[in-house]
Amino acid sequence: MRWAIAAGLVFLASSATAQINPGEIVRALQTTPGCLGVETAETRSGKRVIFAWFENKKALVDWYYSDVHQRAMKRAFPDVSFERRPLPDLAEDSGPILTIVSMAASSIGIELYGPLPGGVAVGGRFAPEALKVPGLRQIP
Repeated sequence: MRWAIAAGLVFLASSATAQINPGEIVRALQTTPGCLGVETAETRSGKRVIFAWFENKKALVDWYYSDVHQRAMKRAFPDVSFERRPLPDLAEDSGPILTIVSMAASSIGIELYGPLPGGVAVGGRFAPEALKVPGLRQIP
């Protein structure tokens, strides 16, 4: 499966990741309406990564305003005010969105991607089955 970048945002903060509990975030995401699936990983360079697939922009914006996400933002950035509308440039009918959150000692990166038609999955795939990708060839 291929993904195209839709938007990206990277925050740098000296102790931001120390204030965030990834386990709390993952548990909340797993029960969030419109979240199709969640995976976690650690990269070779030591970043902790959360992959969360959302059904559409509405589901992602609802997550943005959720109590858990708002608490995480305040913990990571206690002196920053987030009084903007999230994803103003993303169309309401954007379709599924993969959100990748990467956390290292002094950085948090949040990137958004959307599926492109095509790809192949042999014996399974990384994205949740609930995510429908036009033209995805699945081979058992």
